Amino acid sequence: MDPLTAFFVTALLLIGNGFFVAAEFALVAAKRPRLERAAKSGSRPAAAAVAGIRELSLMLAGAQFGITMCTLALGLVAEPAFEHLLAPPLDELGLPDSASHVIAVAITLAVVTFLHMVLGEMAPKSWAITHPERSALILALPFRAFARLSRPVLAALNGATNALLRMARITPRDELEVHTDPQRLRHLLGESRRLGLIDRHDHDLLGRAIAVREAIVDTLIVPRDQVTAVPADASPAQVRRAAHASGHARLLVRGDDGTITGLVHVRDALTATESDRRAVDLAYPVPTISAATSVLDATTQLQRARAQLAVVNAPDGTYRGIVSLDDLLGQLLAANPH
Repeated sequence: MDPLTAFFVTALLLIGNGFFVAAEFALVAAKRPRLERAAKSGSRPAAAAVAGIRELSLMLAGAQFGITMCTLALGLVAEPAFEHLLAPPLDELGLPDSASHVIAVAITLAVVTFLHMVLGEMAPKSWAITHPERSALILALPFRAFARLSRPVLAALNGATNALLRMARITPRDELEVHTDPQRLRHLLGESRRLGLIDRHDHDLLGRAIAVREAIVDTLIVPRDQVTAVPADASPAQVRRAAHASGHARLLVRGDDGTITGLVHVRDALTATESDRRAVDLAYPVPTISAATSVLDATTQLQRARAQLAVVNAPDGTYRGIVSLDDLLGQLLAANPH
């Protein structure tokens, strides 16, 4: 193969390698809900991208197959071409044939490796991570066409891979989960900061948001010995006295067995008659959560129940204390001080 043809083929192989790398990262990084909305509006590339995510294991096998073929072909075509190009200048230096051959091979490997890493790997990967949905839409149709043509080979490779995983007691997955766990979010956040895709302020802000997502109510609990509660049979007058002594407008109502049966507001005790109303009659339900409930979930539960506080129970069901909506919202707002 003449040098000009070899260089042209080398450029095509680098582009092909970059195509498979970008397609692989685009399918992993793209937001599936956004692509699904675009697919519902009639976008064929979006529909192809969603189909690729649904067959993620097969698509990743296709990307790796394409990358491997391009890399092998690059070694077969580019390295001899570069070595042939470098041989005459090295011979003119009067070096022995063995020395000039070693130097030519070393320079060729360095140049080809550099081009492969930068143009065929890092640049397309950074582009796909920076614009995941856009890159998925651009690459989805040709990548799905390649996967369709090579499906028998990919199915065999994927089947062999899944069999090895099952032998190691690992259940393979064919579809990417929409849910993203905090650990993966932190990793993506760190990579984005390292690549300069986001500034430090946004990095810190998103980091606090992820921390809040993992936070649980355990650290926000007001212990039971600091919470005012009245017996279920307390009279309105007793409720008013307890509220005055504690300075709290809302008091828990405690049953005979020590469990919390509800919450009474001193406002209701002020208007109730003494003869036939007790604290249990004035009380309204209060949400009950566990200490391991996340701050986000606890906030959602209280808002749905239109409650200002929730009773927190230990794993064995015993009453530990309370957590207030104000404290929960304060924890959430701490993630965004501005």
